[in-house]
Amino acid sequence: MSDTTFYPRWAKTSLQEALKDSPVTLVHGPRQCGKTTLVRAVADADDYHYISFDDDIQLNAATNDPAGFLEMLPGKVALDEVQRVPQLFTAIKARVDRNRIPGQFILTGSANVLLLPKLADSLAGRMEIIRLHPLAQCELATHPPNFLDLLFSGKFIAKKQQRLGKDLAARIVDGGYPAALARSSAPRRIRWYRDYVETLIQRDIKDLARISDLHSIPRLLQLVAGQTARLLNIADMSSPFQLSRPTIRSYMTLLECIFLVETLSPWHSNRISRLIKTPKLHICDTGLASALLGYDAEALYHDRTLMGQLLESFVYQDLRRQASWYDRDISFFHFRDKDGAEVDVVLQCGARHLAGVEVKAAATVRASDFKGLRKLKNAAGKRFTVGVVLYDGEDTVSFGDGMLAVPIRSLWEV
Repeated sequence: MSDTTFYPRWAKTSLQEALKDSPVTLVHGPRQCGKTTLVRAVADADDYHYISFDDDIQLNAATNDPAGFLEMLPGKVALDEVQRVPQLFTAIKARVDRNRIPGQFILTGSANVLLLPKLADSLAGRMEIIRLHPLAQCELATHPPNFLDLLFSGKFIAKKQQRLGKDLAARIVDGGYPAALARSSAPRRIRWYRDYVETLIQRDIKDLARISDLHSIPRLLQLVAGQTARLLNIADMSSPFQLSRPTIRSYMTLLECIFLVETLSPWHSNRISRLIKTPKLHICDTGLASALLGYDAEALYHDRTLMGQLLESFVYQDLRRQASWYDRDISFFHFRDKDGAEVDVVLQCGARHLAGVEVKAAATVRASDFKGLRKLKNAAGKRFTVGVVLYDGEDTVSFGDGMLAVPIRSLWEV
């Protein structure tokens, strides 16, 4: 792949629609996930004035005189990496309050403003937020996405698909960052991911927090990579470091703020009292995780334990990416009870539709693999739509009572 490889970004429609009725639209997500490319494509087509705060001159001007900086700008402006100038949010609020015309500002940010309360509150009711992730598999395949439609309708079609095998491990290791995928070989992609982490630490983390022990951050992120798809345990994570649990927790919040780590909340129901209420930990991208752990596709394919963990995060993140441009809001959870029954991903669409997805690296599925999904169905009642075991097999088959085995390839090839 070349650096000029173009992938369709299905979030583009969401951005264009937001500009029609929101004075401010923020596109946020991790650095290098494609925010600038997406925003420039939309902004250039509609005559927006573009400014990047990675430019030190623009950064210093906006920091020293936020109101004066904005006064000199035209009516439609795209401001890139706006989290670097928190002083600007109040000035944007004042300008919008004087004139509520839609589409005035497109902002991009590599930090989650929802975790930076002063920034989020200053534009409450004036700003639509669009989360951009690294590339989903359907974007890489340039196939229009419809997996979520099939999931919430439960109408998967029985058809034979080719097993992925080692190609699945390769997809996990490659990840979804456009710049990494443009590298010519696996070692070059690994190098990109490692340099990426170093850049984030030296730049974004220093911007957001004063941390004297910066060398602990990559070690912590490597530990997160090895713990992905497991229940979050701050005590276990703090033991390799000479740092307190509150310090590790604050570092984890910081990693969440720059979109490197996510926690998945547990699903709960009044019908079941024996549920585990601990969140689950997920790395933001499995290519990044593989590079941090030193795994190429061959090594990952033969390490079945880690393969299972990274595959679960791979599927979860792909579902999150598809949901980010879906036309209905989807909430994500995991399900686990104290008897060991679990569902890797629970998706809730509105108040009435709930689906469960269990992930298996194996090429076969047994009735016992639906144990957690059946418990989830009993707990959810009429809201339950379908239970799916995604596996590396060839056939979509019914196991009865709203339970299906579906090839993982269906995520992007349905």
